[in-house]
Amino acid sequence: MNPRLELLQPYPFEKLRKLLATANPQATGLPLVDLSIGEPKHDAPELAKQAIVNSLAGLSGYPPTKGDPALRTAISGWLANRYRIKAPDPETQVLPVLGSREALFAIAQTVVDPNAGGLVVCPNPFYQIYEGAALLAGAEPFYVNADPTNHFLSDWRSVSPAVWHRTQLLYVCNPGNPAGSVMPLEDWQMLFELADEHDFVIASDECYSEIYLDESQPPLGGLQAAVALGRDDFRRLVSFSSLSKRSNLPGLRSGFVAGDAQIIAKFLLYRTYHGSAMSGVVTAASLAAWQDEEHVRANRQTYREKFDAVLEILGPVMDVQRPQASFYLWARTPYDDAKFTHDLLDQQAVKVLPGSYVSRTADGINPGENRIRIALVAPLADCVEGAKRIASFMTNNP
Repeated sequence: MNPRLELLQPYPFEKLRKLLATANPQATGLPLVDLSIGEPKHDAPELAKQAIVNSLAGLSGYPPTKGDPALRTAISGWLANRYRIKAPDPETQVLPVLGSREALFAIAQTVVDPNAGGLVVCPNPFYQIYEGAALLAGAEPFYVNADPTNHFLSDWRSVSPAVWHRTQLLYVCNPGNPAGSVMPLEDWQMLFELADEHDFVIASDECYSEIYLDESQPPLGGLQAAVALGRDDFRRLVSFSSLSKRSNLPGLRSGFVAGDAQIIAKFLLYRTYHGSAMSGVVTAASLAAWQDEEHVRANRQTYREKFDAVLEILGPVMDVQRPQASFYLWARTPYDDAKFTHDLLDQQAVKVLPGSYVSRTADGINPGENRIRIALVAPLADCVEGAKRIASFMTNNP
């Protein structure tokens, strides 16, 4: 067995199941409201469903690892329209992937030299795939705490030159999970300069980029920042996105990676052996989804309605802010976040996720401590009901 498997920590939801095993929400007589998992619950777009039906004949052939040329071209066009940049070369700078999760894991296996004693730098709180990818690639994760005084953006300036010198890969989550803040251009400039100086790759996880709450201010993306800073070749940068959140298609397992052509070429080589080609059926649905924005705008409007309704209820009783982009609230708890989560389920039949479960202690601080992540993925009525119960719980447990 690979000894590095022993380094992996339980996934947050496995820890959550154990934590909540002794809660008894049934005794409340209330129906469960589950706001713990970031799994979109809105309807999948009909155009994607119809594309699947129309493409079933495509199951009879092996798909290309590089992806269908039409899909690569559609993704390139979407990137150009969304970020107002010259379209990336669909032949060398774009690869379809089976959801951003598998690609975010696989990129570490591609770029990390396991014999070099390298570091993989991660935001903290973070998506646990970053940590697992680093460990299984033979590197050591290094966590950069979110700064609560700066909208929970990662405090990249706190990282020492010695750490950057050992860094082989930097994961950026933009917009961030869980606080939903967007990294400004000046931070991108700093990271690009550090990547050039210390020779590391930046992997920008942008799966929440299309769930922004101000229609006039779409989040700045990594490729867009690169172009703005004169890095039209996207050197040292690869950007990841997905249809899971944008188009409510988490079960489709479809996304893309785009950026530096040299990195993409090596990534394609890895994926040739990894066995992660996208089927014709998924390709057809993906092509339909990337070429339509109407369902995406409607999706954002639904989330806005939920944030408006829920924050009106929770704002007076909790320290909680409206995010720039994402479907989460990152709320402060009056006592230990794990105990709060247990008590909330036990007394109000509402399930959330402890903030400390998506964070690690770094420099003596766990930035998720005494916070919970609330996923507003359920229907509006359920989110409102959950918010009312949380507010009642807060009133009774100040």
